Amino acid sequence: MMRQYELVERVTSYNPDTDEALLNKAYVYAMQKHGTQTRASGDPYISHPLEVAAILTDMKLDDATIAVALLHDTIEDTDATRAEIDRMFGEEIGKLVEGLTKIQRLDLVSRKAKQAENFRKLLLAIADDVRVLLVKLADRLHNMRTLHHMREDKRIRIAEETMEIYAPLAGRMGMQDIRDELEDISFETLYPDARNTIRERLAILHSKNEGLITDIEEDLTQRLAEQGITAKISGREKRAYSIFRKMEEKSLGFEQLSDIYGFRAIVPALEDCYRVLGVIHTAWPCVPGRFKDYISTPKQNDYRSIHTTVVGPKRQRVELQIRTQAMHRIAENGIAAHALYKDGVTGGRNIQSMTAESRAYGWLRGTIDLLAQGESPEEFLEHTKLELFHDQVFCFTPKGRLIALPRGATPIDFAYAVHTDIGNTCVGCKINGRISSLVTELTNGDEVDIVRSQAQTPPPAWENIAVTGKARSAIRKATKASARQQYGGLGKHILERAFSHAGKDFDEAALEAHIKKFNLESTLDLLVAVGRGDIQAGAVLEVAYPDYAPAQGTDRNTSTPPAGSASEGWFDLDKGSSVKFKIPEGSEDGAKNGSLPIRTSVSGSLPVRFAPSGGAVPGDRIVGILTPGVGITIYPIQSPDLKEFDDQPERWLDVRWDIDPNAPERFPAQISVFAVNEPGSLAAITKVIGDHRGNIDNIKMIRKASDFHEMLIDLEVWDLKHLNLILNQLRAKPNVSEAQRVNG
Repeated sequence: MMRQYELVERVTSYNPDTDEALLNKAYVYAMQKHGTQTRASGDPYISHPLEVAAILTDMKLDDATIAVALLHDTIEDTDATRAEIDRMFGEEIGKLVEGLTKIQRLDLVSRKAKQAENFRKLLLAIADDVRVLLVKLADRLHNMRTLHHMREDKRIRIAEETMEIYAPLAGRMGMQDIRDELEDISFETLYPDARNTIRERLAILHSKNEGLITDIEEDLTQRLAEQGITAKISGREKRAYSIFRKMEEKSLGFEQLSDIYGFRAIVPALEDCYRVLGVIHTAWPCVPGRFKDYISTPKQNDYRSIHTTVVGPKRQRVELQIRTQAMHRIAENGIAAHALYKDGVTGGRNIQSMTAESRAYGWLRGTIDLLAQGESPEEFLEHTKLELFHDQVFCFTPKGRLIALPRGATPIDFAYAVHTDIGNTCVGCKINGRISSLVTELTNGDEVDIVRSQAQTPPPAWENIAVTGKARSAIRKATKASARQQYGGLGKHILERAFSHAGKDFDEAALEAHIKKFNLESTLDLLVAVGRGDIQAGAVLEVAYPDYAPAQGTDRNTSTPPAGSASEGWFDLDKGSSVKFKIPEGSEDGAKNGSLPIRTSVSGSLPVRFAPSGGAVPGDRIVGILTPGVGITIYPIQSPDLKEFDDQPERWLDVRWDIDPNAPERFPAQISVFAVNEPGSLAAITKVIGDHRGNIDNIKMIRKASDFHEMLIDLEVWDLKHLNLILNQLRAKPNVSEAQRVNG
């Protein structure tokens, strides 16, 4: 177990001006509070905060952070209070300890909604001061190192939580050593058989290539020395979990892996990195497509190195990373490596400079900003996990601005990464100068030029295409805003027609005096509620005109039209048809004399479907009926079902066909065929339909008599002429007594 004096010695080794009195005071306080408490291993509990503090000394952190590590469990597990810690150690340390206490109480592996909300709290807790995260990661690392003392079910729960949340979060903060160790211990706990298999394969490979790592280290050192380059060369085999993850992600066998052996060259200066690269590529052939320059384009977590894979001695592929000592510190310790010595700061560390310099912490702050976008906890967790786990691609704007995105990102993600307004107005893109689809997967080095239109509103389907949480959040927000405007426009139209039908004047401004009666905040809220069908037009009419009495036989709560609206009077079919229905403007006749009420000034998109009984085909005179929660139902004018809407004229829409002759489609109709009950009748009827290019969707047989059947046939035809041709051909068959359309 780490001793207190050893801990102080570790701190003074990198900070001679350390406040030893503070560290000793924190140790004594923690030891007194934890008293006789023990851990699952049987060790005194104080051993845990000491080991956590020791892990943080490897990162060379400030005195306050080391003191917080010693105190981090006191509020949670003892009778210590925040007020007492503030009084003894100051408000800064008290705030950090309390932040860690809140995180300790989270249960991240639980029901999805609870887990998501807890993850939000976790990120919020570490957003104000990155030291909370550093202590928490050190705390988790020591707990994982002693995980074997826990019972099995708890080991699995903690390992899952670590693999799912803490390891990738450490990776995003650039703390690769901690991430590797967290993943390896979790991997051993969750997949012991897979880990053992990979370790066995590594042992066989090691014996086969015995001495390979040493030989390459010596060879590289000598070659670089001959060129006057001083470099520290080190080699290693990849960790078992790293191999397992690559095999899973790329569906590779163990023998297909190209970089089981990895080497690192650490050089004094930046220019030496590229000199080393030249020596390496001159000595050994490089593997095409396996070169990455993270110096010129650093990763989001500040990682910088040159990566290349070469075919080295014994024809074995090896990966080489080239970096300076400064880059190496960030690669190993990530955000913690940004702490700088500063005169006058207790403990010698300037945490503000750490957070200001770190792009990784900038990512974390950006993630926190998503919390303000109104997402549900589950969506937030989903999107954040995507960004935690994904590797990155680096793309450029036409002006050379670098945009880092997760792998699998599209130009839609790129547009939103540049600016939300650019994403919302995006209508197309050029990738490397060529017009490309917005669903194209971006690759490293792509130059993306976004084509915009101020008339554009992002389609809801984009949310399923976008990869980044920022893009999905913005699309969802824009979609909701657009839908609200559409509902408002439709609600206004509904009220105008309802008031006109009642012989009353409609005044939108006058409605403001009545909105509180509906428990709403604004006139727009009222219009939206009417447009969605939440509030009936008749209810608004009665509130605005208390003396209004509907005509006898008219329902006060006549249904209002459904949610949605139509862009410039156009309504798209649900099934994705290219055929559209257009509401003609200027019709002034009433519903009872063959024409229908006026339908104008509507914007947006409403669901449109055909009537379930009989359908409609081009050539029919058609009518649209608005139904709350359903949309517009299209009926042929001769449909007997229209009688039930005679007393609801405000629901009628005059619509007409508008068919693209270049995109012919079939449309639904239902026919009734009376046929002789004899072998071959059904075959003869279906043959007629098939010979004339009709498409049968369904057939229902109804026995009317011993020698006759009625067949109800749902079929699809091009238009009314096509339907009548099929009916005439059926009537001409000797085994058909009658053939007619169901809706007349």
